[in-house]
Amino acid sequence: MATILDKIVAFKRKEVDKAKSSISIDQLINKSSYKRKTVSLANILSRSSDINIIAEYKRASPSKGTINKSESRPQDVVKHYEKSEAVASSILTDQNFFKAQDDDFVNARKSVTMPLLRKEFMIDEYQVYEAKAMGADIILLIGAILDRSEAERLTNLAHDLGLEVLYEIHHQSELDHMPDNIDILGINNRNLKTFKVDYAHSIKILNELPQSYPVISESGISQPDTIIELYNAGFNGFLIGETFMKTDNPGIAFSDFITECRLKLKNL
Repeated sequence: MATILDKIVAFKRKEVDKAKSSISIDQLINKSSYKRKTVSLANILSRSSDINIIAEYKRASPSKGTINKSESRPQDVVKHYEKSEAVASSILTDQNFFKAQDDDFVNARKSVTMPLLRKEFMIDEYQVYEAKAMGADIILLIGAILDRSEAERLTNLAHDLGLEVLYEIHHQSELDHMPDNIDILGINNRNLKTFKVDYAHSIKILNELPQSYPVISESGISQPDTIIELYNAGFNGFLIGETFMKTDNPGIAFSDFITECRLKLKNL
């Protein structure tokens, strides 16, 4: 039986083919944001011992439906994220399953200078050129949907274009698909096939990893106490979206959240 992840990837292949016939790679290369100098999130995560949060903007998800019920605009949300010291922001660009709009990423890029991650189901080199043309600094590669040769090809192209790669896993077996030259490893607390969240599972994987790159914890994080537990386990950063996006003002929700996290860390 096909999982939601299988359905997303199948739809994405058709979507990418359609995009290729609409806008050529040469046209993407000629976009103004393509020439922008990127900012390294890996360097920030490696050097900082703070509570490093990548605060996400997303409108909806397959499991929760509409999340951004206040209809907050990406340019306003990410500007507040940056002001409140998020280390980066992640912007969902999938339209069919996550209800992103065409200009969400571009509007966010115009509003901030911090690193931006294109959160997308990347399966084709064309999407890497798209990310560069949008003004992204980092792309996401999901171990569950790529074999090693595909992941290596996309990673090498990303580096050629000056982009960093966040490689995401949920099961340790997905490390077998991982290129040697990724920039950041993400461990997803949520199983993308069942959507169950398990922090202990993520910590177990982290403890079995060689610490040669920054590692972030992703998904299902809603409490400062969880951040402290994961921070103490050795994670360098945390990707959080729904916790903020479901509120009336995601920017203020983030500001309050990181303030509480820092206070708890200080009082340890």
